[in-house]
Amino acid sequence: MSATERHVLRLSGYAPALPTPFDDAGELDLPALERLCHRQVEEGATALVVCGTTGEASTLSRAEHGSVVRAAVRASHGRIPVIAGAGSNSTSQAIELSKDAEAAGADAVLSVVPYYNKPTQAGMCAHFRAIAESIGLPIILHDVPARTVCGLADDTIARLAELPQFIGLKDATGDVARPLRLRSLVGSEFRLLSADDATALAFFAQGGDGCISLTSNVVPGLCRALYIAWTQGEIAQAQQLAAVAARVTAVLHRESDPAPVKYALSAMDLVLPRVRLPLVELKGETRAEIDAVLGRACEKYPGYLIAKLARRDQTTAQPVNHGRPQRKFAVVS
Repeated sequence: MSATERHVLRLSGYAPALPTPFDDAGELDLPALERLCHRQVEEGATALVVCGTTGEASTLSRAEHGSVVRAAVRASHGRIPVIAGAGSNSTSQAIELSKDAEAAGADAVLSVVPYYNKPTQAGMCAHFRAIAESIGLPIILHDVPARTVCGLADDTIARLAELPQFIGLKDATGDVARPLRLRSLVGSEFRLLSADDATALAFFAQGGDGCISLTSNVVPGLCRALYIAWTQGEIAQAQQLAAVAARVTAVLHRESDPAPVKYALSAMDLVLPRVRLPLVELKGETRAEIDAVLGRACEKYPGYLIAKLARRDQTTAQPVNHGRPQRKFAVVS
């Protein structure tokens, strides 16, 4: 078993749910993705999660999906695991994406509850078991009923956890008591991972292992410090850091994910703010609010951001392309 295989089986801490960068033509910007991956590894991310909701997976072609996974694997270079979103409401398509992720070098797949179809718990079990039978990779279940309408019942998770291939759950229910309920059902090795930055600390307090995080795209140092404080028993420090993280999290949810996080990263000259339809770029007031939060974070907690910012005099942030037009923020280190 490789080091990354062992790592993914004991996954904890913060792993960013990475956006998929696009260029001005709306095509994949794989160099930008690899730069994001390198920075996250350097900042202490415990895994790289690609092709999920934040990665606009539903807008990616099958070929693009494979390209994104391969780019993340290249950038990781075995340093930390790459977890590839490979879900679909069609079991056959989910199997194809999972096989592609395995062929591309992913260390695990993230498999979401089938959306729109509204399957029963028995149907969900059959869906996930069919995926497991088609690949050799570990599988992390993704329960996000706000998007899928129906959710995984605790008993269903427990039944799937009996199979060694199912190693964890990404929980986007916001139910902070769930780890306490599930732990006795799934055992100590099964990874319980929050997908809700706003309640992550409470999730840890109830026995959660980590967080697949939107916020850590922007402030990975803050998220890592929060988790370390918690694990070392520095509860007051963890709570203080969680309050700071909450302000960042709030602005990253002002409009549909991932438009806000892409705008925040564009302010650091890391990606363009481009999203694919049906999503659109941010309204002016949302951009201004993100600018303000980033500015305060840069002043008070510069070491926590993924890149340092230097405010300029322009009143409107400009997207940065490879020709380097004017922008409101610039990387200064």
